[in-house]
Amino acid sequence: MQRRAFLRATSAGAGAVALCGALWQGAAARAATASGTAGAAAGAAAGTQAAAGPYGPLLPANDLGAALPRGFSLRVVARSSHWVRGTLWHPAPDGGACFPDGDGWIYVSNSEVPLIGGASALRFRPDGSIDRAYRILSGTTLNCAGGATPWRTWLSCEETFRGRVFETDPYGERRAVAHPAMGRFKHEAAACDPDRRVVYMTEDEDDGCFYRYTPESWGDLARGRLEVLCAAPGGGVEWQRVPDPSGPVFGRQTRHQVSAALHFDGGEGCHYHAGVCYFTTKGDNRVWAYDAEANALGIAYDSSGTLDGVDNITGSAGGDLYVAEDGGNMEINVITPEGVVAPVVRLDGQGDSEITGPAFSPDGTRLYFSSQRGTSGDRAGLGGITYEMTGPFRR
Repeated sequence: MQRRAFLRATSAGAGAVALCGALWQGAAARAATASGTAGAAAGAAAGTQAAAGPYGPLLPANDLGAALPRGFSLRVVARSSHWVRGTLWHPAPDGGACFPDGDGWIYVSNSEVPLIGGASALRFRPDGSIDRAYRILSGTTLNCAGGATPWRTWLSCEETFRGRVFETDPYGERRAVAHPAMGRFKHEAAACDPDRRVVYMTEDEDDGCFYRYTPESWGDLARGRLEVLCAAPGGGVEWQRVPDPSGPVFGRQTRHQVSAALHFDGGEGCHYHAGVCYFTTKGDNRVWAYDAEANALGIAYDSSGTLDGVDNITGSAGGDLYVAEDGGNMEINVITPEGVVAPVVRLDGQGDSEITGPAFSPDGTRLYFSSQRGTSGDRAGLGGITYEMTGPFRR
């Protein structure tokens, strides 16, 4: 798919779309500059309406309380507070990613609980059976989302005051390493841009920012430059360096250090594909599209459609986006390059939970995700459930 296909989409009678070229670039940038906040760019997006989507309508819920399209199946691969191949699966499963491993693959998952959060991994055999489970990070706090790197490590982010980014080894062979140069703030998600050799990051504050980290050496995140997306003086957007990434306890937090910084209402998931970094904001229920090549900001989805409570986000190799809901109808919705927005799975009877950690297996046939609090709604996340959804996904 061409890099700008998503941004050229027009309404096909279903779903939200971003505007393209000078139109959406100018509209988004002028609105953001005029108001001083990125939230004012909402006028750049089109309206939405429900649609069956590329997989057809959801069928009635099955024995697991999951409504799926025809041809798809779902199974539970782990439950919080239950043993999985000798490892106690962590509470409150959150952000996740998949990695190839010989003839099998690995799914990693964060734990969004204080003090003992960290992350765990599930290793699958070629037939889909679970080979083993193991911890890859321990002793950290409120590990929410993160992102995979091209060199096959997992960036696990702490969603707390002066939170850190930990680079972990999904294969369980190397110790996790903290990277304070990537900023000490309420981290949410990260997405690597191998074309420009930068890492984009979101911040879960009601006036959070959108960041870019440029390491001195691609593949080594220990040292680098942290920047924040800002309104440019002549319109549009630009990046400015954050003076003090450490976010001192008695000084200004990173999001308040640069006066021109654009502020977003609750940054959540982050996903890079073909020159565009998509990120979600839960406060205004939007999916943003940062065109890295054009250095321009637009909106891929606004708050008027069926997708409610936008949170974690992932995508397929073909360009479809998959957005998980925090609350809402407890759905994962697909947003296609043609502009269609439609649910691909719904979990009934779990209204006090949220869907987290969507990630595709390396071959694109399996989608992993979790219900953070499951059917119990337990705030400690002891009832969390991790699923595997299998079917004819578009690739």
